[in-house]
Amino acid sequence: MAENPTAGLTLEEEEENVDYDSDGNPVAPVAKKIILPLPPIDHSEIDYPPFEKNFYNEHEELSSLTGTQVVELRQKLNLRVSGAAPPKPCTSFAHFSFDEQLMHQIRKSEYTQPTPIQCQGVPIALSGRDMIGIAKTGSGKTAAFIWPMLVHIMDQKELEPGDGPIGVIVCPTRELCQQIHAECKRFGKAYSLRSVAVYGGGSMWEQAKALQEGAEIVVCTPGRLIDHVKKKATSLQRVSYLVFDEADRMFDMGFEYQVRSIASYVRPDRQTLLFSATFRKKIERLARDILMDPIRVVQGDIGEANEDITQVVEMLSSGTDKWSWLTRRLVEFTSSGSVLIFVTKKSNSEELATNLTQEGYSLGLLHGDMDQSERNKVISDFKKKNLPVLVATDVAARGLDIPSIRTVVNYDVARDIDTHTHRIGRTGRAGEKGVAYTLLTGKDTTFAGDLVRNLEGANQNVSKELMDLALQNPWFRKSRFKGGQGKKLNIGGGGLGYKERPGLGADTSDRSSSSTSSVLSSLSDYGGFNKSGGGGGGGAMGDRISAMRQAFQAQYKSHFVAASGNPPKLSTKSNSSSGWTSAGSLSSVPTESPSGAVRAQAVAASFAMPGFTSAGSLCTVPAAQSSVPTPSRERGDRDRERDRSGHHSDSRNGDESRRDKEDRKSERDRGDGGFAVPEPPKRRRSRWDN
Repeated sequence: MAENPTAGLTLEEEEENVDYDSDGNPVAPVAKKIILPLPPIDHSEIDYPPFEKNFYNEHEELSSLTGTQVVELRQKLNLRVSGAAPPKPCTSFAHFSFDEQLMHQIRKSEYTQPTPIQCQGVPIALSGRDMIGIAKTGSGKTAAFIWPMLVHIMDQKELEPGDGPIGVIVCPTRELCQQIHAECKRFGKAYSLRSVAVYGGGSMWEQAKALQEGAEIVVCTPGRLIDHVKKKATSLQRVSYLVFDEADRMFDMGFEYQVRSIASYVRPDRQTLLFSATFRKKIERLARDILMDPIRVVQGDIGEANEDITQVVEMLSSGTDKWSWLTRRLVEFTSSGSVLIFVTKKSNSEELATNLTQEGYSLGLLHGDMDQSERNKVISDFKKKNLPVLVATDVAARGLDIPSIRTVVNYDVARDIDTHTHRIGRTGRAGEKGVAYTLLTGKDTTFAGDLVRNLEGANQNVSKELMDLALQNPWFRKSRFKGGQGKKLNIGGGGLGYKERPGLGADTSDRSSSSTSSVLSSLSDYGGFNKSGGGGGGGAMGDRISAMRQAFQAQYKSHFVAASGNPPKLSTKSNSSSGWTSAGSLSSVPTESPSGAVRAQAVAASFAMPGFTSAGSLCTVPAAQSSVPTPSRERGDRDRERDRSGHHSDSRNGDESRRDKEDRKSERDRGDGGFAVPEPPKRRRSRWDN
């Protein structure tokens, strides 16, 4: 019987479809069965009896507290509370106004004073409000939702045959499910309430029988509860108090659609509570869909490690060194208490367990592919201290409360920092002290960054080696605050710490200063930009935008060719330096005598790119292509040009560069002629194109 406990039992209820291969040998089923969520349900068609949620009467000691005292009290308990009208935190069990039977049971469990999360969580839950409770590992979250649940259940009428439970607690792992079930039994004894644990791997038939006999409290994993509801073993009609423990894991693990289907199957005016030690923003947003006006209570920091745990990070050169480190230290660890060793993969956990057994250690192994009865046996042996060492995957990372654990070893690093917080939280429970060792190799740069922040948040020291490893990760290096001297403030000059930019098309520094100043003075007479303007003018966006606007207006107007032979007049702001207009607009085409053409080419050559100017505007077309004008017309043009440039010099602020004046002079020497639109030259994209 001991070797083969299930021999000769026929499990009709299990409905195991066993496949046989060609030899008639049974084949182990490969795929895990997929549990479809519960079908949607129309609550408007169901007549739900009304029920009372609010059982909280504020104690007179609390009523006398002023607002500032409440704030101080919350700070003292390190609580952050948000949400509509949260009740004041209690400071002793008398404030909860539980009756004598429950108080007797609480005293028997050796509680002397409520923990911070209980101080705030219990009054919220008793008031019938929805809540999100976030508190570090080992801070008494379980009791914070069980006590109000008992009060809630005791107010409702007794279960009739065939009625389902009133309180449902959903949690992610089987071990956690059994542990909460044990707590429910312990406190429920006071009112002789029945509790049933419903989880995968347990006997479906026994669970169904217990559910049909009737139980006020059901503690379950989501998949198995859905199975039972579908098979009509129980109904969720009477459920009015719903708790999701380790809620972030439930919304993250692929349970989400199952969890939501359970929540939507329960009457809409239920009371819902979510508890966990870690809660990412994204997951919290998902979770809020199933709550109504929740109050959010955070004790400490979200996802912070417990400060009662001393964290030690060991830097090892390679993965093989982990084994020698472990065998060297294990005896010392076991002498102080139980040891829990975490491994990431199931195969690795089996390999490590085998190796340690060969070394002569007695140990337990726990992972998700083991049979449930084995898992239960290992956990109970470990709790009774029959096994000093437990090697486990992350299945044991959440919620397990085994006070004898003094040391946690992260043999492999956790897949994320939340899991790490939960893993090390298996020690240092309820105010005890514990030590957690994390073995890092050079490969774990990404995790090292998260770990540094986790250690700093829990006031642990960070070794230099760990910091160096973390800083190898570019993400951490960028986001890390910079130590050392502050930067000198850049005040005055071009405002907004404005740095002068090189000329638009320029790539050499010597001509950039002159072309910059001429281009920018043409953008607008705006002193904040150019050097000769001497740091005047605030560099606010408004000025810059108006400058751009004028430049573009000028460019737009310059596209129109005048009906007469005269070059078009540009807006007064733009300056008519050597044959090119303000912001890369089409330029007037000079037509001139051969000597003028030579001069124009000299000007173009001074811009280092023959044929187009530094702003990348369309270039001056040399005289070869144009007809030679009559001297009289040339003279008239020259006079006109002189007038125009005279008008410009008035409108200037007198801060033009020397180069500008030379350009104008060379222009006066030449006359401008007709206007044509040449093909735009190919040019490099400049940052102004965008």
